[in-house]
Amino acid sequence: MYGHQSYVHKILTGRKDKMPTLRQFDGIAGFPRNSESEYDSFDTGHSSTSISAALGMATARDLKGDKEYIIAVIGDGALTGGMALEALNHAGAMKTNLIVILNDNEMSISKNVGGISMFLSKARTRKFYTESNRYIKKIVNMLPNGGNRIIKFIRKIKYSIKQLLLPNMFFEDLGFRYLGPIDGHDIEKLESILKKSKDLEGPILIHVVTKKGKGYKPAEENPDKFHSASNFDIETGISKKEKAVDYSKIFGEKLIELAKKNDKIVAITAAMKDGTGLAKFEKEFPNRFFDVGIAEEHAIGFAAGLAKNGMIPVVPIYSSFYQRSFDQVIHDVCIQNLGVVMCVDRAGIVGNDGETHQGVFDLSFFSMIPNITIMAPKDFKELEYMLEYAIDLKRPVVIRYPRGGEGKIKFDMHEKIDYGQAEILKTGNNLTIVAIGKMVERALEVSNILETEGKSVEVINARFLKPLDKDKILTSILKTKNIITIEDNIIDGGLGSKIEDLIYNSNIKDIKFKKFGYPDEFIKHGSVPEIEKKYGMDAASIAKEMSV
Repeated sequence: MYGHQSYVHKILTGRKDKMPTLRQFDGIAGFPRNSESEYDSFDTGHSSTSISAALGMATARDLKGDKEYIIAVIGDGALTGGMALEALNHAGAMKTNLIVILNDNEMSISKNVGGISMFLSKARTRKFYTESNRYIKKIVNMLPNGGNRIIKFIRKIKYSIKQLLLPNMFFEDLGFRYLGPIDGHDIEKLESILKKSKDLEGPILIHVVTKKGKGYKPAEENPDKFHSASNFDIETGISKKEKAVDYSKIFGEKLIELAKKNDKIVAITAAMKDGTGLAKFEKEFPNRFFDVGIAEEHAIGFAAGLAKNGMIPVVPIYSSFYQRSFDQVIHDVCIQNLGVVMCVDRAGIVGNDGETHQGVFDLSFFSMIPNITIMAPKDFKELEYMLEYAIDLKRPVVIRYPRGGEGKIKFDMHEKIDYGQAEILKTGNNLTIVAIGKMVERALEVSNILETEGKSVEVINARFLKPLDKDKILTSILKTKNIITIEDNIIDGGLGSKIEDLIYNSNIKDIKFKKFGYPDEFIKHGSVPEIEKKYGMDAASIAKEMSV
């Protein structure tokens, strides 16, 4: 079982020649994929899943009477995820044969934080205890007669001493046999431990200590930057792609501006402070910044507690990772109607990370929750307005925005954010286009193409998915009798579905209506333009379909 650690595995399992196509359209994926190779035993992409899946596979093996070895590889950062701890607890109680390799490099994406990280740091220093124990035992064995009694006495108190001195007792108390720490760069020693572990019964945890980027100096010195690197100069390690201003950066800078004026604003990240634009916030407000580790469920529960006691928590999490905290959004935040600002980064198509990371479900799953407000900005300026508005709203708010920067169209118009109010960007008589977020620019592109064909197009920036601006949209529909919706989300349950319900419930007849979004399937990796073209979501494809 493996996720981000799968590249070498792909090379060793017959895909070396395909590595130049890695994460490219129709190329091999950046994560294990059953469809690629029989050696990819389980599809993964999100953290903390390997032990659960491996335990299930091991249990199935036992029920079938098979004999294969089941091995899970998990990073130390992933241990902060509740799913990993739940799996360790269950595996220890099951007593089935299972090998867990803990790859401890002190990193997830950002540097690890929290109790688990401190615990592993202590485990790395256990050599003192082991050598001292061996030396004392040797001396005691040299004593006449009384030596055996002393050894028995020592064994009685050994367990409590180990609990005081050895952090590995955490794993042993859960039911695992702990082996390590092992230098992961000492191949001979590592091979020896792996061979020995095959002869042991029950669940085993092998603690392997490695250095992220080992052997390549730029990566050793900047491990976070090489977590998922774009093209870079091999000699210097410097990226060939210039870092542009993006939504995450704009979000982070605006939050700092607001936090300077309001000392109740706090920021929470789930081990992604750099990716979500919070690195500068941490430096400005170290006491109001909280990195909870790879624990999105806890992040939202923690935010709910902060909000309940008068603070204003802002929680940027990637769209695909918000899936993990769905229960907490409902149970902890929305039922109590608490003022948590949930910022959904990487919303929509993100490209090369593929099925596990495409953020095309959030509009649908958030929209079914009572007490929630959902917004999406058309550009940077509107994101700033929405964040400022959300801070003052003091109720559950979702603001979703895409990966990367603004498009080519620059918006001159930015109306004040009023609750549930859409924005009419262009008036027309033949067709209504309602879009949200990033796709508002797409709507204008489509309208420009159709207007060259003589059509008069009305373009509405929905801004709010919930509550929807029913009045503006209904007025436009009744005028044009022809409407399409465009959203960077699956069609089911999103903007198109909301407007479809509106049309039905308003008993409007004899109109043309079409929804543009992504189908009911998992979308594979590729560049954003390639994926949009494949699914007919580019401006030319939409305009062509509306020209028929």
